[in-house]
Amino acid sequence: MRAPKIVVVGGGWGGCAAAASARKAGAEVILLERTDMLLGTGLVGGIFRNNGRFTAAEEMLEMGADIFSVMDNCVTHTNVEFPGHKHASLYNVYKIEPAVKEYLKELGVQILTKARVIDVAKEGEKVSCVVVEGLEPIKADAFVDATGTSAVPANCTKYGNGCAMCILRCHSFGPRISITTKVGVEEWIGKKPDNSSIGAMSGSCKLCKDSVAPEIVRELEEKGSALVPVPLEVREEEKLLSMKACQQYALEEFIENLVLLDTGPVKLMTPFFPLERLRKVPGMERARYEDPIAGGKGNSMRYFGFANCTPELQAIGPVDNLFCAGEKAGAMVGHTEAIVSGTLAGHNAVRRVFGEKLLRLPDELAVGDFVNHVIAEMKKEEGRQYKYTFSGSIYFKRMSQKNLYTTNITVIKERVKKVGLRSIFNTKLV
Repeated sequence: MRAPKIVVVGGGWGGCAAAASARKAGAEVILLERTDMLLGTGLVGGIFRNNGRFTAAEEMLEMGADIFSVMDNCVTHTNVEFPGHKHASLYNVYKIEPAVKEYLKELGVQILTKARVIDVAKEGEKVSCVVVEGLEPIKADAFVDATGTSAVPANCTKYGNGCAMCILRCHSFGPRISITTKVGVEEWIGKKPDNSSIGAMSGSCKLCKDSVAPEIVRELEEKGSALVPVPLEVREEEKLLSMKACQQYALEEFIENLVLLDTGPVKLMTPFFPLERLRKVPGMERARYEDPIAGGKGNSMRYFGFANCTPELQAIGPVDNLFCAGEKAGAMVGHTEAIVSGTLAGHNAVRRVFGEKLLRLPDELAVGDFVNHVIAEMKKEEGRQYKYTFSGSIYFKRMSQKNLYTTNITVIKERVKKVGLRSIFNTKLV
């Protein structure tokens, strides 16, 4: 029997994880990315293993998702603490993309960058091919939509503060096209609890390290994090916190201080900060944004277009060979969360082609409870008003209450062994 062919559309963390797991399950895999680099917002992210993300990462590693090892090999700092967060690891955003690309190539994944998918074709109840701008249509047996929920300039203009020239670079490489939209899968948009607005703004910016005071840089490079008090007269308005995609950072400490992390550049934990006000903060007199370039104005808008899918991450709709990864599967915030969903989606895409029962992660695992809970919440209008992450906010509370959060690796290994899923994502399907 020939190896099944899987096409993954979108090269963010979710798409990369999907490509890796599909390849390790025995498929021929093509990963399509519309820009010239992989990882999407992971190019300016860098935080993992904080709070419940530690548990999730170790569960996934025990199940064979060794893409987390690539992250670990690119760390700048470990065991970093900042308001509301413990034992965080920070990867170097300049080193991570080449490392992930090399990892995927070694697995045998075919990577096509500057490959923007603009349409799809169906044959009966299956997606038959994707149409790539400037290339011949690419056929496959199953597909993974990892196109995300941002990268559409019109959304940033209508619902945000306009294009802030972020790492997604829509004007250079074209806006994203949702595969689930194209095939007629039901989609939903994230809204605020009071229905005042839709979507959410990305929660951090990057500052050029050379533009920040040397004493602050020294502290960052030594400790990984730094708190810089914000004078009352220039203090961030509290309403900025409600705009963040990452609600686990919506704490008072983020109003009273600049919360800075060292991820290569200086990571500023706020959606944006007017430059003229930022430069009034001691140590920031020469501050300059690296991403988004117009970080004094705004940031990218996200959470437009969650797809209706099953807990196995199979899209629910007129086709049966399409799976969802990353934010496409729901309001799952963060790199770790994208890798969890992407790994499952890619693996199940191969199972679908082989005619095997799709894998549903059990609730006894933190990653299983997370995916199953979020997928269920996405089907409720009120559930789409919130963001879900292992590192804070409402899901971390649930995770802790259910005694799923632990940093004890022995306990985690035993947990995975008990449900019979050790190395499941390293197992070639036949």
